[in-house]
Amino acid sequence: MTIAVGDRLPEAKFIIPAGDELAEKTTSDVFAGKKIALFAVPGAFTGTCTNTHLPGFLSSFDTFKAKGVDEIVCVAVNDPFVLKAWALATGADGAITFLSDGNAEFTKALGLDFDGSAKNFGTRSKRYSMLVEDGIVKSLNVEEVNSNAVASSAENLLKQL
Repeated sequence: MTIAVGDRLPEAKFIIPAGDELAEKTTSDVFAGKKIALFAVPGAFTGTCTNTHLPGFLSSFDTFKAKGVDEIVCVAVNDPFVLKAWALATGADGAITFLSDGNAEFTKALGLDFDGSAKNFGTRSKRYSMLVEDGIVKSLNVEEVNSNAVASSAENLLKQL
């Protein structure tokens, strides 16, 4: 079953880079008491993710903040070292919080996973964005085609604020 507007995010554990170390955060740690602009990508360093999806959220950082968003969060089924390298390579380090869902537990609990085994990608996340307030989904935008970043774009999510 896919998560829907009005649902509470499932509890999960994420690994995040914390300096030269790794830290564990839970869904509650990240989302409790905050307004979060969340977007998910099929994979760091992939074309649409790097060239379109992430840059839209990064360039809209100040606009999200001005509209009351506490934090912009990106979830990917990649390890935290890859996400740290991606954050540094794109200039998003310090602006966007990257959550490693390496085993796709959060992604599967949302019902937003897909099987990329045919291309040797394994389990991946569908491309989506959502506005989350205190752990409750307020808006949800899932791409029908993972190579698109239109419905899940920063621009579209900003319209929903």
